[in-house]
Amino acid sequence: MQNTSNKEREDILNEANSARWELGLNFHDTVIESIYANASQIARKTVTQKGEKEAYSTDLKIDKIVTSRWLGFPLMFLMLATVFWLTVAGANYPSGLLASLLVDYIHPILKSAAASINMPWWLDGVLIDGAYLSMTWVIAVMLPPMAIFFPLFTLLEDLGYLPRVAFNMDNLFRKAGAHGKQALSMSMGFGCNAAGVIATRVIDSPRERLVAIITNNFSLCNGRWPTQILIASIFIGGLVPAQLAGVVSAGAVVGIAVFGIFLSLVVSWGLSKSVLRGEASAFSLELPPYRPPRIWQTLYTSLIDRTIFVLWRAIIFAIPAGIVIWLVANIHIGELSLAEHFIQWSDPFAIIFGLNGVILLAYIIAIPANEIVIPTILMLTVLSTKLTGGAGDGVMFELDSVGDTANILHAGGWTLLTAVNLMLFSLLHNPCSTTIYTIFKETKSWKWTLVSTFLPIVMGLVICFFTTQIWMLFVVG
Repeated sequence: MQNTSNKEREDILNEANSARWELGLNFHDTVIESIYANASQIARKTVTQKGEKEAYSTDLKIDKIVTSRWLGFPLMFLMLATVFWLTVAGANYPSGLLASLLVDYIHPILKSAAASINMPWWLDGVLIDGAYLSMTWVIAVMLPPMAIFFPLFTLLEDLGYLPRVAFNMDNLFRKAGAHGKQALSMSMGFGCNAAGVIATRVIDSPRERLVAIITNNFSLCNGRWPTQILIASIFIGGLVPAQLAGVVSAGAVVGIAVFGIFLSLVVSWGLSKSVLRGEASAFSLELPPYRPPRIWQTLYTSLIDRTIFVLWRAIIFAIPAGIVIWLVANIHIGELSLAEHFIQWSDPFAIIFGLNGVILLAYIIAIPANEIVIPTILMLTVLSTKLTGGAGDGVMFELDSVGDTANILHAGGWTLLTAVNLMLFSLLHNPCSTTIYTIFKETKSWKWTLVSTFLPIVMGLVICFFTTQIWMLFVVG
């Protein structure tokens, strides 16, 4: 006010005086009353008098169970396991219908149409057997699980349970130098890692958000669940009587998922103590009251904003992958295709890690979409072993019978060790191209995108190597 003139000060005082009368004579009393009213309202929610019913008593009783030291984690794993089970079990039938429609019905129609216009065989193969089939496998395998998982996950979020999950996991992630909200992005990653990376936006700290982004790939996305379930059913479920096969197979898959959570904590700790050094930030989490989910808003958010968005990205990247698959199986150098040359060249290297050349090539080709791993492995196995079956060189396929699939894999030299290492490598390999692109969009950094891409590969190879050596020492030796 020192630099203001007397006239300006007079104007300010006049304005204040006018406003004072406009607000009324009781303005001061009204403000004080509202403050005391708010204080009383807050007190009634937290303080109870003898004979009065406790405010939010139902919410508090539920929280004493779901956030308790002894029951919180078992209930959390049971809830997430139920969501996973509903996703996997519920997706089987619609996935089969989509595959039947897109592969068994429309694919032959497209082949007939191409033949009727005398389309060159190579163009027919690239466009229909390559690009189209790759796109259809992604849609058939990816759409039903996402359409189930994302609405269920959003319902838990809307209900108010997911903040309790973050509360339960906060202590573990804080000890690992990460943020408690990383539990939410990790859980979202079980549906889709690209969506999990986007979900890290809820973390305010740039350092802790980067930790969450790098480690999100350790959550098994829905594209990797079919691989885990099929391999576990054939090689691990086959070790026990038929009546126990389902339980044992499911236990093996859940074990891989829990191992991924453990590695997420370990890598978070390692990053926070080295290249992303820093203290875990304080996490003030207000637990919202439980409320009925908003069904229509949940369906819109989960199906349009998440499912369709992620699926579209996956399709864009899967189409070029299908073209590459067909080309490497049909372009020959000498008597062997490019795929066969690579498989023979990489087999000695892959065996060191308990894998084989078919698996390495399948995962290189399937970078755009994890959903095409099993169809690609079956096609490459038939191609490299000269088995009868399949639908032609470079044509991805799956078999209705688990037994027929097992026969092809056994003919390709697969053992229990191969299956175990594949399950581990399925957990620990590079993110799909959709997730890699999302990581770059979120971090705006090639450096951290490359770290997020190659760190899991290195870890996967190291763990498979030691698994193989221990297996050879104690099981074979």
